[in-house]
This record gives sequence, C-alpha cells and structure tokens, in this order.
Amino acid sequence: MTHYKVETLVYYSKLFAGRNHILEASKKGIQDKLNKYSADGWKLTSTDATHFGAAMYIYLYFEK
Repeated sequence: MTHYKVETLVYYSKLFAGRNHILEASKKGIQDKLNKYSADGWKLTSTDATHFGAAMYIYLYFEK
C-alpha cells in the first residue's frame, strides 16, 4: 500500500530584504525537508508553489 504526505513551507516577503531573499531562505528549508523525509524512506514525487499577498507557499509531495 502506498502512503502519501504533503509538506507545506511558507515564506513571507520582507519589505527591505534583498531581491532573492525568499529564494535563499527556501533552499535551506526545502533541503532540510528533503533530507528528513528521504532518511525515513520517502521519495519526492512532485512539487508546487503559489503565492498569496506577501506569502509564498511551497508544497512538497512525498510517497512511500
């Protein structure tokens, strides 16, 4: 039986931060989640991202 999980990461835009601050912050957060789930036997199957207002939502879909 296949199991699925969705992990959501949320990053907020900062008014006086550099142009790529969300990109730089999200790299570490995404890598941490990938390491955590892969160590437990999960495989990343898909990703998605959306934004609403000052927030960016990144979705990571895993299966095992």
